[in-house]
Amino acid sequence: MSTTPGNVTAQPLTFRRYKDGDSKPLPWQEEIFDADHSHKCPTYIQSTPPCQGSCPSGEDIRGYLNIVRGVEKPPAGMPWQEYAWRRLTEANPLPSVMGRVCPAPCESGCNRNQVEDYVGINSVEHFLGEYAIEKKLAFPKPATQTGKKVAVIGGGPAGLSAAYQLVKKGHAVTLFDERPELGGMMRYGIPGFRTPREVLDAEIQRIIDLGVEVRTACRIGTDITLDQIKADHDAVFLGLGAQSGRPLPVEGSDAPNVVTATAFLKAFNDGRMLHVGKRVVVVGGGDTSIDVATVARRLGHIDQVHESDRPENAIAGYAAHDVASLSARRGAEVTLTSIFAIEKMQASKSEVEHALGEGIAIRGGLAPVAVIRDAGGRATALRVAQCEARMIGGRLDVKVVPGTEEDIEADLIVSAIGQAVDFTGLESLNNGKGAIASDKNYQVQGQPGMFVGGDVVRPHLLTTAIGHGAIAADGIDRHLRSEALDKRPKIDVHSFDLTRKLIEKGLPVTQIEEPLRGTDRSTGAVHNYDNRSDRYVIPHDELFLGHFSYTPRNRRNIVQLTAEEALNNFEERLIPLLEAQAQAEAKRCMSCGQCFECDNCVVYCPQTAVFKVPKSKSTIGRYVDTDYAKCIGCHICKDVCPTGYIQMGLGE
Repeated sequence: MSTTPGNVTAQPLTFRRYKDGDSKPLPWQEEIFDADHSHKCPTYIQSTPPCQGSCPSGEDIRGYLNIVRGVEKPPAGMPWQEYAWRRLTEANPLPSVMGRVCPAPCESGCNRNQVEDYVGINSVEHFLGEYAIEKKLAFPKPATQTGKKVAVIGGGPAGLSAAYQLVKKGHAVTLFDERPELGGMMRYGIPGFRTPREVLDAEIQRIIDLGVEVRTACRIGTDITLDQIKADHDAVFLGLGAQSGRPLPVEGSDAPNVVTATAFLKAFNDGRMLHVGKRVVVVGGGDTSIDVATVARRLGHIDQVHESDRPENAIAGYAAHDVASLSARRGAEVTLTSIFAIEKMQASKSEVEHALGEGIAIRGGLAPVAVIRDAGGRATALRVAQCEARMIGGRLDVKVVPGTEEDIEADLIVSAIGQAVDFTGLESLNNGKGAIASDKNYQVQGQPGMFVGGDVVRPHLLTTAIGHGAIAADGIDRHLRSEALDKRPKIDVHSFDLTRKLIEKGLPVTQIEEPLRGTDRSTGAVHNYDNRSDRYVIPHDELFLGHFSYTPRNRRNIVQLTAEEALNNFEERLIPLLEAQAQAEAKRCMSCGQCFECDNCVVYCPQTAVFKVPKSKSTIGRYVDTDYAKCIGCHICKDVCPTGYIQMGLGE
């Protein structure tokens, strides 16, 4: 067992504003010059950074990174860690869980990738979540109650998110779940060495402590009808999840030892399954298939297997394995197959690397064609063939190469090719495609007051489900207030709010109107300010990337296990950043689309037209202004603005 260090060897900086041979002029709109001046002047344009535009839960990533890095100061008496955590949890109430398991599309979209490497947003989120648990931070309860009652069906990430947002708005919420404990796939799908149960329990309890009533072991459609739920509540949120797995669509897949990934992981997380067969084959390619493979590697097999000890019996729920009767545990040979090449698998690259390091064989470009069974009907091997897989018009096209078939021996075969919704008792909600149809506000079509979110809309990321819950909660709130459901912004983020910043600073807001253009007289506004963050994501080519020097990413330490060390090792592998590391990582953020107080525009303005706003009147996004009587429109301030916050607009 080893622990990998956080940083890697620095590489030479590769960014160049102009490449060899560049001769194409800038667009004519940017070249309106008349000798030493132009008919343009600086405008201050608030834009969405790509991290926030890529975050399915709508976190104010730039905002809480600004707090961690010290650009935005917390209120008096509040630690910066708490202030950043509170900004983060405005959108996502489960940061410690998501900081561990979210595949972080925010990092894939990060503009810092154009300099050297993305900002470790996930690791900072992880740090803040751990701080809040350690300090036992709680969410503030709403000051008033609306008297409205909302039923939230499903205690997974979508339901918990919806309940959290609705309670904050003053509504009474009852949360129903068919399981004995809340958490959904976070508890019954993801193994505990990735989402430690004490962490999950702490973040769920914090939501319940807001005043959420909980009814577990209660299935809607069986224990109580949906009509009764609707009669007793003013609105309903459906976060049913997709906790039924999809079986392999090949001959012989009905063998008893061919199971789905969701059933496999539930049996493990319930504590019923304590070992697997000697040879396990997992079919998939996503993060769930990696979870199955790594769990199987840890469980291993036992020497003496009686009929009652077979893993499929524990998975089916017939009986739990008896710890006392287990013989010596041995390692399992685990093979994961995917129709895609390894580098194109949907699973996160880091999880793939861990699996390979633990001795799991991953074979890409193979499609299952049949399950080979013995005389008793049990599977003995999975027959696969080489294939070519590609997406055509949004649909997956898989072509098997004839004559390339081979058999992979197996004692247990696990299908991790997708999930399905169990509509038992709720058949009327099925749109015929195994999902619930809804509009852009996630209101169920034709059923006002009933909203939906999470995997029942479309199986995707846990953080996507959190975003669905928040959006649906906004829709429910408007419905309960008899307000029309507004059209959602193209970029669904918790955007920067200059008005809130002015109120926090005790400054006048009477003249704040967005968009506010063409003024340099108001002391209560940013001159020529326009907030486009609801509709525009700023790309890297609008930034001055030359401002940022090469700075290696502060990586979380990860416990690396060998094949032998993985056996029976259920300890967490991911070690959070230290406080200084989290701050250093936040300082790598380029604050795309918002001023981060670098002073470049003030230093380089040849006319001293750009000036700092007095500290007593400045806020985030309101740090500099322009004296347009001095400005000659040379656009140097725009050129040296690292974040793209300063643009040039037409003027006299």
